[in-house]
Amino acid sequence: MALGDLVDGSALDGRGDELHGRSVLILTTDQLTAALALFELDGIARRIVLSPPDLPIEHLPAVIEAAKVDALVTDRTTFGPIIPRVQYFMPCARNIVPHKCDRSAEVETEWVLLTSGTVGPPKLVVHTLSSLAGAIDRTEVPPGRVVWSTFYDIRRYGGLQIFLRAVLTGASMVFSSASESTADFLARAGADGVTHISGTPSHWRRALMSPSAKLIDPEYVRLSGEIADQAILNHLRSVYPQAKIAHAFATTEAGVAFVVNDGIAGFPATAIENTPGVEMKVEDRSLRIRSNRTASHYLGGHSGKPLREVDGFVDTGDVIELRDGRYYFAGRRDGVINVGGLKVHPEEVEAVINRHPEVQVSLVRTKKNPITGALVVADVVLKPVTSSTSHNMRELQHDILLFCRDSLSSYKVPVAIYFVPALAMAESGKLLRRNA
Repeated sequence: MALGDLVDGSALDGRGDELHGRSVLILTTDQLTAALALFELDGIARRIVLSPPDLPIEHLPAVIEAAKVDALVTDRTTFGPIIPRVQYFMPCARNIVPHKCDRSAEVETEWVLLTSGTVGPPKLVVHTLSSLAGAIDRTEVPPGRVVWSTFYDIRRYGGLQIFLRAVLTGASMVFSSASESTADFLARAGADGVTHISGTPSHWRRALMSPSAKLIDPEYVRLSGEIADQAILNHLRSVYPQAKIAHAFATTEAGVAFVVNDGIAGFPATAIENTPGVEMKVEDRSLRIRSNRTASHYLGGHSGKPLREVDGFVDTGDVIELRDGRYYFAGRRDGVINVGGLKVHPEEVEAVINRHPEVQVSLVRTKKNPITGALVVADVVLKPVTSSTSHNMRELQHDILLFCRDSLSSYKVPVAIYFVPALAMAESGKLLRRNA
């Protein structure tokens, strides 16, 4: 299917014009129907709100209220309690029917994305197609046939970036599916000739545990959404030696800031002053960004701080540290573990543990302690080749702790290592962080 078909066709049964000037919630079970609705409604609807697939049904009323939704585009047949709150319902399907959409009175449509990982109703972040596509150079088209894919769902910022990149540069796109395993997706991506593929570091760690990882032969591998430590970059390089390995820094609010292509964790300090189209600065160790790629504001009664600061910069909340002319991400400012008044960023400890040759991935968390308030512990997934005898496991726990002591201050070293078969991952592709 070509999205160009929408120039003279409609996925909304030729009724998209009826949504002119409305605030439309796109609530579909299928990524493709969401994609078709997006491009048909941009320039027609006053606002389009993209609901991620895992949004709890109990949060829909709050989203509808905050975005003043008066129209629903969906491929679903049941909706529960949201029916009385929406005036206008329109079905959306994969079938494109002949229809010439009237765009004589185009509007600049707000694209509203929902943040992930929040407690309670999510934040509604307002973009436009222009801000979402601000990092995409439409003239920079790689030679040969380009087929993009991503582990992300396109109803999230990371997935939407890849979808827009494919569409606006004339490439093809292979969607992932929540209903298939990682192995099956990789097999399908390989069969469809995917050349460019993206995901979070957690997506890639899971993928590389599967034999199906060798079924794809990408020219370009991209990471975003979490800190890309050296261990995962090196692992990807060893599995895909012919591919260009890149990691991007972006947030739903700040947009895409930069892409690192040298295969090294962190980013050169020169990027702060010399990234075209993006202004960056570091205050209180936190990276702040201002550009035409950032969102404009939060929608509705968000009770926290404004999306932008007074000077227009977005505080990403990501703490960075300068070492030998390069900035490294220490972790999230709001994710610090307080050990007797000393601050520990879990991601910093994980980056060390993940370098151990027998470790696939780790998650560092806090455990309550009556004396220090908290202690650092780590859940560790080992590589499949590791022996599982209890004697070897005790030795390996000790070895990993020694590994940490060689690189970390004593208060950052985990007091316990727990071997687990897997780590929970959110629908957004990020590790789920829970404290004991």
